[in-house]
Amino acid sequence: MLVSKMNQENSEEYRPIKLFGMMLPSMPKLTLRLTATFLRFKRNANKAGKVFKKELLKQGIDDKTASELTDIYLESSHIRKYIQNFQ
Repeated sequence: MLVSKMNQENSEEYRPIKLFGMMLPSMPKLTLRLTATFLRFKRNANKAGKVFKKELLKQGIDDKTASELTDIYLESSHIRKYIQNFQ
């Protein structure tokens, strides 16, 4: 009984290492895909920001206010803020 408990505890300790070892070969591919997805997201966000600012200016809002509102609009696309929340 004591031996089976020790084996169970040892196997639980090695599970994260085993999982990491299984994921290691796919890491470069995942990194490339995530990078491509992130860059596509940023490009689309910047395009949306330009359209947003253009529409604000078209509605008669002054340039300074339109720039500030556009910056607020684009804050959600800054990945750095999300990473800081996890730390």
